[in-house]
Amino acid sequence: MKAAVLAAAAAMVAGGVSAGRSHGHRHAHALFEKKGLNGTDEVCKPGCTTIYSTITGEMTIVPPAPKTTSTSVAPVPTTTGPITVPTPIPQTCPTPGTYTFPATTVVVTETTTVCGATTTQVPSGTHTLGGVTTVVTTATTVVCPVATTETQNGVVTSVIKTTTFVCPSAGTYTIAPITTTVPSVTTVVVPVVTTYCPGTYTAPAVVTTVTETNVVVYCPFTSQAPEPTLAPAPTSPAPAPAESSPAESAPAAPAPSLGTSGKKWAMTYTPFTPEGGCKGAEEVMSDVAAIAGAGFTTLRVYSTDCDTLPNVGAAARAHGLRMIIGIFIGKVGCDNGNPDVAEQIAALKEWSQWDLVDLCVVGNEAMFNGFCSVSELTSLITRVKSELASVGYNGPFTTTDVVSAWIGNDVSSVCSVIDVVATNAHAYFNSETSPSAAGKFVAGQLSIVENVCGKPGYVMETGWPNAGKCNGVACPGEAEQRTAIESIESELGNKVVFFSFRDDPWKQPGDCDCEQHWGCAKVWGL
Repeated sequence: MKAAVLAAAAAMVAGGVSAGRSHGHRHAHALFEKKGLNGTDEVCKPGCTTIYSTITGEMTIVPPAPKTTSTSVAPVPTTTGPITVPTPIPQTCPTPGTYTFPATTVVVTETTTVCGATTTQVPSGTHTLGGVTTVVTTATTVVCPVATTETQNGVVTSVIKTTTFVCPSAGTYTIAPITTTVPSVTTVVVPVVTTYCPGTYTAPAVVTTVTETNVVVYCPFTSQAPEPTLAPAPTSPAPAPAESSPAESAPAAPAPSLGTSGKKWAMTYTPFTPEGGCKGAEEVMSDVAAIAGAGFTTLRVYSTDCDTLPNVGAAARAHGLRMIIGIFIGKVGCDNGNPDVAEQIAALKEWSQWDLVDLCVVGNEAMFNGFCSVSELTSLITRVKSELASVGYNGPFTTTDVVSAWIGNDVSSVCSVIDVVATNAHAYFNSETSPSAAGKFVAGQLSIVENVCGKPGYVMETGWPNAGKCNGVACPGEAEQRTAIESIESELGNKVVFFSFRDDPWKQPGDCDCEQHWGCAKVWGL
């Protein structure tokens, strides 16, 4: 994605296919393995050289958090001039009293990357935070913007630097994190790369009362680029274009309303036996009953093999669950002539139980694995939308991939054909993330992806292995899995799909000895 990179201060913000179709069934199995999210069996630790090229900007002190006692929002926005990106606006209150700050609207005309901030609470000790996590499949050199801090004359400043990162082998690497030492429990400001897509952003008017002197209040931009509006309907009947496609003539997709108000949303489900065969309808029904009993509202399925649609669909209907359906793309590629993709589309069209479906996911890490170019994926999503619209599905679409695929490609065309953005985020494969920090890691990954497209985002896979080898401080185990999943659930359980229901003994263990052990049902007593 084309980006104009700027430097700015970090600021704390207030606020029915036959089960006998074994080729597709086995083919999907191989891709469901995690393998470090890098396509290899290795869990690698960083050991690379970092070469910096600074993009300079104005030095600014990182300010204290605002101290306010009450806040209310006034409705009428106004437009101001000098601000070029929607970073929170600092407003100084020199004496106690009630202050009114007018609304501000910023129009971003091109994709712009700046140095933003997030906050995290850490215990006493030395901590490594932030940076950019990337996954590579071979020895390579990565060039990307990273947010970091500099200290000059006692002033700490957040800046963006272009980093050339030499990766000696396949693996997961955290590029240019910051290290901080604190004497006690402290809320730390961590610089992050923040991308703003073209659109209109509004900071509402704020009326606030402060009780101390020299308080700095931040007015964040809470309203991002609006969804495109539809042209008004004609006042009299008009004939349809002579050659309109089903996708062009179908009603526009409604605004997505996904997730849940609670802390449990969805679970991935693959109807495979421990030996790698296909489960029957009764066994699927029993599994789905258990998932529903644990309080989940939604199931994510990847493909249409193993009679997934009729069996899982019937079980979901019987137990009141929603479904996230999928088109699975494998090593044969994702061009429109792919027969495996064509079979899945045909199966979905035959099934057509759209009243159960909340979202359609076209591709699972297809860009990262090199199965789809950006243009091929864009074309395929457009085709699937057209095909499913012809049989009545007008719900939202997305594709899901790891963060490195979203930020490492110009994905603007993909962003234009999806309704929500999605990522797969597994904190275990970051060697510096302990189980208790898994929720913060996953939330950070989601935030990055949401900024890429400027659309609401969801995590289509996240979890923690219950057995295997330690990857730095990321150690697997039943207790560690419980800690990690509770951390993720607490942080953003209403927006994540947990991976996975049961262990998968049919998989190869991998160098991490963890591939078979992502089943998390025991965490909820199942």
